[in-house]
Order: sequence, then structure tokens, then C-alpha cells
Amino acid sequence: MSWMKDQVILLTGGGSGLGLALVERFIAEGAKVGVLELSAEKVTALVHCFGKDICVIQGNVTSFADNERAVAETVRCFGKLDCFIGNAGLWDHKTSLLDASAEQIDKGFDELMGVNLKGYILGAKAALPALTASEGSMIFTLSSSSWFSGGGGVLYTASKHGAVGMIRQLAYELAPVIRVNGVAPCGMPSDLRGPATLSQQDKCITDSLPLESIGAALPLQFTPQPEDFTGPYVMLASRANNRTLTGVMITADAGLSIRGVRRITAGIMSPDKKGNSDDH
Repeated sequence: MSWMKDQVILLTGGGSGLGLALVERFIAEGAKVGVLELSAEKVTALVHCFGKDICVIQGNVTSFADNERAVAETVRCFGKLDCFIGNAGLWDHKTSLLDASAEQIDKGFDELMGVNLKGYILGAKAALPALTASEGSMIFTLSSSSWFSGGGGVLYTASKHGAVGMIRQLAYELAPVIRVNGVAPCGMPSDLRGPATLSQQDKCITDSLPLESIGAALPLQFTPQPEDFTGPYVMLASRANNRTLTGVMITADAGLSIRGVRRITAGIMSPDKKGNSDDH
């Protein structure tokens, strides 16, 4: 039995990586899916791959009008909205406050926060009427950087910490009608890019974070693929399985949180290149 049959999901950033894996999983579970996607090429690919099971809207998550249009088109196509998933994001390739210029920090902040945090809030606002009508839910993609330093730079880490506060506040504000939760994956191979203001628009996550380093840092000692993270989203979106959860953030990080983002082998601290301890 599929718990998502006849449910309607709208997610942002569904053209590749985790977003694409979520589209595939929800459709396989029997749901209909709306997607707000920036890339025209990815919009075409999604329509070609999923046909009548998907409603794809080209637009920018930093635009409230585009978020409103995505909600309206999804409801027009499928009759309702049961769950909004804020997923579109940028990664800053560990840009350091020490190394970046003041201008880069200034402009990079606006671009990255615009997508990673403002985009979530605008999407939630746009989806609010439809989710109130259906007594639905919201889910937001977090990160191991929502709790730990070192998984990104100052901009990315700040944005993901901010998303934690946003989830808690929205869960408080929107109860008892709408449940609001988050899923925090660790690193994975994907097309996640950086801000254009930092000249990172053509640089994906694996250009800075080799696949072998992802798996080596995780206690479960494997490199997760995007599809490995979809289960918690399905559970949180399911009305049958998530009657009682709101303000919950599921850490899906292959055990990373039990020791943080830096690696300790066999309990022995290893010095980094600056001679400092790797232990937190």
C-alpha cells in the first residue's frame, strides 16, 4: 500500500540531485508532483521524463510571484496541495570570512541567503492558503551545517542555522493546522552549485568535495546517493505516518552527528595542516 497515493507535493529545485530523487520517489509512491525549477533545460527534462504525473513551473524561488505561480499551477493541474517542500539551495564551497573580500561577502550574502532562506520563507507564504485548506504540511531541506561548523563557509552555515529557527517558528505559528518539519542530509554527489557573486555558478559540490572524502568522513563509511535521503521526506509528508510530528528535524547524515564534521580515526586526534587538533 502506498501512503502517498492521491497526495500532491510541490517542491523547489527538483531538476537534479536530491530534488530529482524526491520527484522520482514521490511519483513512485503514487503522488502527483509540482516543481518550481530555475533551469529551462531541467524543466524540459522533467516534463519529458514524468509526463502527466508532474507540473513544472520555470521560475526563481527568490520571487514571491514565481512561488505563487507554482502553487497556483500545481493546484490547477492536480486540484489541491498537500505538502510544500523547500529544497532549492546554493552551497558556498566553504568560502571563508578570512579569504573572501568584503565585496564578495556583501554580494554573496544577498544571493545565497536569498535562495537558502528567503526562498524557503516566500515558498511557505505562497503555499499557506492551499495548505491551510488541505491541512497539509511543509518540509525544508536542512544540512549537517545546520548544527556543525566546517561543512560549509560562513554564508552557507549561517543560512542553514537560520533555517532551523525558521522551521521552529513556522511550526509554532502554523499549528494546529499545518505541520512544519525538516530533513538534514549530509554531503552527497549532486549538481548543487555556488553563488554567481562568488564566481561559483559553474562549480558543483563534488568539484570541492571529492566523493571519497564524503564517505570517509561518515561513521557508516559509504557515500550516500541522493535517493538514500528520500525516505524521511516521504514519512514526514505522509498523513498516515506523521500525525504527531511538527517542529522535528530528522538528521539523515550516516552518523556524522555523533562525531561532527571532522574525522577522528580510532579515537586518535590527527593534526590538520596548521597543526591544530581536529577534535571539536
